[in-house]
Amino acid sequence: MLSLNVEILCIGDELLSGLVLNTNSRWLSRRITEIGGNVKRSTVIGDEICDISSAIRESLAREIDWLVISGGLGPTHDDLTLEGVSTALGVELKLDDKAIEMLKKSYERLSLDYQLNEIRLKMARMPFGSIPIQNPIGIAPSVLIETASRNSFRIKIACLPGVPNEMKSVFSTSIVPLLRNLVGAKFHIIKAAFEIMGVGESTLNPVLVKIISSSPPSSIYMKTHPKGYTSDNKPRIKIQIVSKGEDKNNVEMRYRDIVNSLTEEVTKLKGKLSLQI
Repeated sequence: MLSLNVEILCIGDELLSGLVLNTNSRWLSRRITEIGGNVKRSTVIGDEICDISSAIRESLAREIDWLVISGGLGPTHDDLTLEGVSTALGVELKLDDKAIEMLKKSYERLSLDYQLNEIRLKMARMPFGSIPIQNPIGIAPSVLIETASRNSFRIKIACLPGVPNEMKSVFSTSIVPLLRNLVGAKFHIIKAAFEIMGVGESTLNPVLVKIISSSPPSSIYMKTHPKGYTSDNKPRIKIQIVSKGEDKNNVEMRYRDIVNSLTEEVTKLKGKLSLQI
């Protein structure tokens, strides 16, 4: 299984001000993880070309495999993602014929009366070398571009809409198949959340270290979250358990072993482990 390192960049002043909840980052992180990718960083920045280009250059310098960008593809003055990408890569924005056809198709699909004026054509101006992607729900095309970092490491950049249902549609239909091809079809994951009553984090930590050290680091993930105390002053902890890998049987067996070991150790500590639905 190939390691696939991904960063997410969400763009929009409305995200920084708190006016809009950034659900895109969470959704993308979960989907990327489910298909076998590793989300290394998630960043939110505003609608400024210099900030966008700077964030992109920083990601490229870290030599990740993919950079997934959400937001800023529309026709308005503050939709500046593609200008930021072109600045970061040192390439020109070009009016793309395929993107123009995609715009026409979108307007016709939505039965909208339109003229392709300069404002609307802004959505078809793309960094040189880009591949436009049809937006099956909205209007603005998405963009896929491959670039080389400072060490000639090939990195793909996907620019997606900021509107959640548009972003999800483009990512699921056009980006997920590309990621799966890189990760490999043989990837399986089991994840669940449990609640532990009566055992604190510091007491539980040696148990988790022992369990985690028994498996390859890339095959297991465990994380505790304190949830306060019960009415009789007993600690409550939420714990996430993830088992993943290429072999389905091994993934399932590892998951069962983890849950059984954790149940046994928590019981020894006079606590209780229960699955959260």
